[in-house]
Amino acid sequence: MSVSYKELGLVNSRELFSKAVAGGYAIPAYNFNNLEQIQAILQACVETKSPVIIQVSSGARKYANAVLLRNLAKGAVEYVKELGYEIPIVLHLDHGDTFELCKDCIDNGFSSVMIDGSHLPYEENIALTKKVVEYAHLHDVSVEGELGVLAGIEDDVVAEHHTYTKPDEVVDFVSRTGVDSLAISIGTSHGANKFTPEQCTRDENGILIPPPLRFDILEEIEKRIPGFPIVLHGSSSVPQDMVAIVNQFGGKLKDAIGIPEEQLRRAAKSAVCKINIDSDGRIAMTAAIRKVFAEKPSEFDPRKYLGPARDALKELYKHKNLNVLGSAGAA
Repeated sequence: MSVSYKELGLVNSRELFSKAVAGGYAIPAYNFNNLEQIQAILQACVETKSPVIIQVSSGARKYANAVLLRNLAKGAVEYVKELGYEIPIVLHLDHGDTFELCKDCIDNGFSSVMIDGSHLPYEENIALTKKVVEYAHLHDVSVEGELGVLAGIEDDVVAEHHTYTKPDEVVDFVSRTGVDSLAISIGTSHGANKFTPEQCTRDENGILIPPPLRFDILEEIEKRIPGFPIVLHGSSSVPQDMVAIVNQFGGKLKDAIGIPEEQLRRAAKSAVCKINIDSDGRIAMTAAIRKVFAEKPSEFDPRKYLGPARDALKELYKHKNLNVLGSAGAA
C-alpha cells in the first residue's frame, strides 16, 4: 500500500527552491541514518527557523530499514511542533540510481527524489531521468537530476575523477527530462578527503588551501537556465578543529580537507538553492564520541556518548544555517 508524502505532513521542494533562489540562500540538505542525527537536524533547523531537506541514501535505507526511516520522517513533523516552531520538511532520496528505487521511495512517502544517471552516457541519463520524472510528477513529487560527475566516495557512490558539468548540455537536459532541480559539478566532491595535497597550495603556516570552485561554470549555467534551481553535492567544509579532535583521540583522518565556507556562501547567494552536507556531520559526531571514550573509558551507556555527539551535530548545523547557507529565518 502506497503512502503519500502529504499524509505524512511533508512538502516537496518546488516552492522552497523558488523562495531560496529569490532570497539568495540555500536550503540545507542533511543526511540521516539514525535517531540522534534526525534529532540534531530538526533541533538546529527549528532553533534557526530554517526549512530543511532530510536526506536518505540507498545505503541508509539498507542500514536503518525503509519503514523505520519513513516513520522517523513522519515523526519529524510532530517533533518540530513539540519543539515549538513548525518548519517545512522535505524527505529526499539522495543518489537514487534506479527507477525502481525512486518509485519505491515515492510510493513510501518521499516528497523528493534524486535520480543520478550522471555515470551513464548522456542519452541514457536523459532517458532514465525522464522516466523517473514522469512517475514522480504523477504524485506531485519533485525530482533532482545530475549532470557531471563528482569525485570521491559516499556510501555506494564512487568516482575516482570528477567531470565538470558542460553548460552547453544543461538547456537540453532540463527541457527533455522535466527535472525540478539540477545537481552540477563545479569542483566539490564526496567524502572528507576532497583534494589531494598535490591539488592544493599552502599558506605561510603550511595549511593546505584547496583549489577554488569553478564559479565561471556556475555563472555560465545560470545564463543558460536563469532562475533554475541548482544543487551542490559534496559540500562539506571538513572543519579542521573537529578533524584535530578526531586525530587527537586516536583517529586517522590524514589530509582531510573540504570546501571553504566562504565559497559555499557565495554559491548560496546564486541559483544554488540546495547544498548537501554529510561528511561534516559525521566528523562532528565522531569527534564527540572519541572524546568521551578517551576521557571516560569506563562509559558504556550509549546515551552518554551519542548524546554529546547529537549536541555537537546540532551546533554545527546551526552554524551552517546561520553563516554558510543563509537559510536561518527563512521558514
